[in-house]
Amino acid sequence: MLLTITTTGTAGRPATELGFLLHKHPDRAQRFSTAHGTAHVFYPEATEERCTAALLLEVDPVALVRRARGRGTAPGGAAHQALGQYVNDRPYAASSLLAVALSTVYSTALKGRCAARPELPATPLPLRVSVPALPARGGPDLVRRLFEPLGWTVSADPVPLDENFPEWGDSRYVRLVLEGEQRLADALRHLYVLLPVLDDNKHYWVSPDEVDKLLRAGEGWLENHPEHPLITHRYLARRRALTRDALDRLEMARLAEADDTAAEELDNAVDETSDTEDRPVPLAVRRREAILAVLREAGAARVLDLGCGQGQLVGELLKDRRFTGITGVDVSVRALRTAARRLRLDRLPERQAARVQLLQGALTYTDSRLKGYDAAVLSEVIEHLDLPRLPALEYAVFGGARPATVVVTTPNVEYNVRWETLPAGHSRHADHRFEWTREEFRTWARTVAGAHGYTVEFRPVGPEDPEVGPPTQLAVFRLVPGNGPTAEDGGPRTAAAGYLPAGANEVPGAARVPRSADAPGGAGLPGSAGVPGGARRGRGGAGPDGAGSAATGPGGAPGTGTADPGHLRTTRPGPDGPGIPGPGPGGSALGGPGPGHTDPDHPGPATAKEAAE
Repeated sequence: MLLTITTTGTAGRPATELGFLLHKHPDRAQRFSTAHGTAHVFYPEATEERCTAALLLEVDPVALVRRARGRGTAPGGAAHQALGQYVNDRPYAASSLLAVALSTVYSTALKGRCAARPELPATPLPLRVSVPALPARGGPDLVRRLFEPLGWTVSADPVPLDENFPEWGDSRYVRLVLEGEQRLADALRHLYVLLPVLDDNKHYWVSPDEVDKLLRAGEGWLENHPEHPLITHRYLARRRALTRDALDRLEMARLAEADDTAAEELDNAVDETSDTEDRPVPLAVRRREAILAVLREAGAARVLDLGCGQGQLVGELLKDRRFTGITGVDVSVRALRTAARRLRLDRLPERQAARVQLLQGALTYTDSRLKGYDAAVLSEVIEHLDLPRLPALEYAVFGGARPATVVVTTPNVEYNVRWETLPAGHSRHADHRFEWTREEFRTWARTVAGAHGYTVEFRPVGPEDPEVGPPTQLAVFRLVPGNGPTAEDGGPRTAAAGYLPAGANEVPGAARVPRSADAPGGAGLPGSAGVPGGARRGRGGAGPDGAGSAATGPGGAPGTGTADPGHLRTTRPGPDGPGIPGPGPGGSALGGPGPGHTDPDHPGPATAKEAAE
C-alpha cells in the first residue's frame, strides 16, 4: 500500500524542508520493520520547487496470518484453511496497518517536533496527499464528509471492479487525493484517525487505551468535527463502552475550549482522593484468583483452559511466568477471535507468544492435542452442557486427557436467592442447562473422581453465606497414579448417574435419569433423545432416529431402543453385569441380543464419549 505527501516551495522556503519535518533525508531510501511486513520511505522527487515523500508498506500475508495466531481457529482449523486468510486486500488497500506504520515511521512528525528546525512544525504548508487505494465503507460521500470539514479539498474517485467490464460497477475503494494548506502534524493526525475509520476493520484488538490514542490524535479538531460520533464509533471498533467514554471526554474538551479553561478543572465533581469506599471484588475476579491459587499449589506449568471463552483466564495465566504452556480451547470461533484480540496475540513478543495457543474443539470429544498437560480448568462450563452430554465431557477430560489436576467451578443454585435482581426460579444465565446445589455437585464430583482414579477436594469461591453457602463452588480433582479404572483398561468410562438433580433443566425430548439408575440390581438407564440424522448414544432409551443400547446390573431389566443402522455400537457393561449387545439394523432391544457392531475406532465396550454422537 502506498501513501505520498507532496509540497511545493518558493525561493525563500524550499520544498525539501519536508525532509526536516519528516526526519527522513531526501537523498536516502530507508526501510523499517513492522509487525506485518516492511515499510519503505523514499522521495520520488526532491527539488526546491517540489518535493514528494512516499511511504510504501509491504505487508506479508503469511506473516499477517501467523501474527493473528488464535484469532480464528487453531492452525489447521477452518478459518486458517480459507484462501481469504492469504489472498485479500490487506497488502494493497490503506487500512489500520498503514495507520500504524504511519505513526511508527513518522512518529516525531506526528507529534509536531523538529529538533533541527523547531519553527517548521507550526508553519502551514501547501500539501497534496495521495492514497491510490482506500477502502471506503460509505463511499466517496463519506470520504468528503470526513475530510472537507478539516479544510481539505477532496477528490475521491471510485475504483471500478474491472475496467474491462464497466457493467460490474464500482468497488468499495476510492483513489483519494487531499489538497490544502495544513501543518504537517495535523495532516498526519487526520490520516492516522480517518484511514481506519473509512476501512472500518481494525487488524488488532481495540482495548481501553485506544481511547487515549484517539483523543491525542484528535486533539484540537475531533471534538468540533460534525461527524465525531461516527468517527469515534468506528475508530473504537464499535465498542459501546469505549465509545461512550470517548464521547464524554470529547464533550468535556469542547466545553473546556468554549470556557477557555482546562478540562480537568471542569471535571471535578468527584474527588478521587477522598473516595475511600471499599468496592466489592467482582465474582469473576474472585473465581480466577481461586483457580490460579489451585494451579500454583499444584505446581502446574502446562495448563488447559477448557471453554476459555473470551480468554480472561488465559490472560491471567500469561501474566505469571511459571505457566510455560497455556492452551485455551473453545468450540466458538467467534469467542476465540475475541480472545485473540483481547490478548493481543498479534503484538506479543515471540517468546511470550510461544507460551500460548488457542484451539477450536468440542469438549465432548476426545482430543489427542489435550493430552500431556499438568492441569485443566473447567470454569463455569459444565452447566452449559445438556445433562445427557455431560458423561461425554467426563470421559474426554478425565478418561482421555487425564491431566494431573482438574479444577471445576460451577454456580451454587442455593445462593441464587441472595441475588436481588434474579427472579425466583431463573438461572443466572439464559444458556445454563442446569444449576446444582452443593450436595448435587459434590455427589457428581465424587462419582467422577471414583470412576477415573482421582481424589476430590471442595472449596468455596466468594463470600460464604451460613445458610446457602458461597455463590460459586469449586472442586479440585487430583490424579492418583495407578488408582482407579481408566478407559484404556476397560473400566467404567463415565460416572454413575445418581448425581443428576431433580428438576434440572433438560433437553426437550430427553429421558429423565432416575437417581437409582445403574445401581446394582437396578434397571438400565433410559437413553437421551436422538437427534434427526444421527443416533445419540444412550443407555436404553430412544428418540427420533436414535438408538439406545441396553445396560443392566444384576437382576436388572434391559432398557429399550431402536437401532439406527448408521450408528450401531456395542454396549458397555453395567456396574456388576454384562451389557446386552445392540441389535442389528431394524432390530429391537426387547428380548434377545442382535448381531451388534463394533466401531474400529473404539474397540471394546462402547464409550460415554459416544453419548454425544
